[in-house]
Amino acid sequence: MRILGIDPGLRTMGWGVIEADGPRMRHVANGLCKSEGKELAVRLLSLYHQLEEVMAAYAPDAAAVEQTFVNKDAVGTLKLGQARAIALLVPAKAGLIVGEYAPNKVKKTVVGVGHADKRQVEHMVKLQLPGCAPAGPDAADALAVAICHAFYAGGRLPVEVRA
Repeated sequence: MRILGIDPGLRTMGWGVIEADGPRMRHVANGLCKSEGKELAVRLLSLYHQLEEVMAAYAPDAAAVEQTFVNKDAVGTLKLGQARAIALLVPAKAGLIVGEYAPNKVKKTVVGVGHADKRQVEHMVKLQLPGCAPAGPDAADALAVAICHAFYAGGRLPVEVRA
């Protein structure tokens, strides 16, 4: 199964593609979608087009997106939610089932600790996907989301998946 993991962000949206065959996983690709433009609508549209290009290039069978955390800045949280909507929309439009995972669940699955920092996540992603060189912390997080989905959607544990 080819899985696209997405770490939503308005400035930078990380993405990572892995192949999962039971317990075996292999890195396929990863990268960053960087929003372009000044107006929010234009920035969202640029993320949409870039993520569509990733979908076309790597033809995933499934997708997984990290859920939004709520922070003290309500406006920032709302904008992140809008970027997350793009992350959900593009794979759904392609007919994929999209898994959604809380950040703590992703970290606990990949690192073993629900409050791991970005360095720990990137280190464990590199260990689980030998030869992988994440394009940045957001790409490493996206690969972690894909690994989490492979674990839960791989039949080892039940998963809540929303289409």
